[in-house]
Amino acid sequence: MNIPFLDNWLKRHTAEPAESPLAEAFDRDRDGVAELLAECELLRARVAQSGVALDDTPRSLQELDQLPPRWRDDPEELPWIGNDAGLYLGTVIVRNVPGARWQVWPGGGPVVRLASGREIQVVEAGLDWAMTGSPELSQTYAEAAEF
Repeated sequence: MNIPFLDNWLKRHTAEPAESPLAEAFDRDRDGVAELLAECELLRARVAQSGVALDDTPRSLQELDQLPPRWRDDPEELPWIGNDAGLYLGTVIVRNVPGARWQVWPGGGPVVRLASGREIQVVEAGLDWAMTGSPELSQTYAEAAEF
């Protein structure tokens, strides 16, 4: 039986999901997306209030690890700080570990891919750090730098 509207409906609902806007942008302009991921505005603003400058170096990760976690007092801000911390961690790894680069999964999740092929889910690491303080950002960086 040929039912045209059903064929159209099936095509819409069985098609592969489209890539996320971030993944599409990454395919077009990797450097531009890397700069966007490096912004981390909320984290930079909160950390600057504490007198710490985020200069994209491994030393700045150590300084972040030493800050009192005041962001934990604000449940609305906590996930945003964690997200920014993960993106900042990724930025430091990409800029300081030879062969490391950003990779964006089709669903939109940014990860850092090391030269060895290992992927580090930096946003998850940043969220864990923001919520519990562990693992430390500098520790995650050190493990990435070993590969």
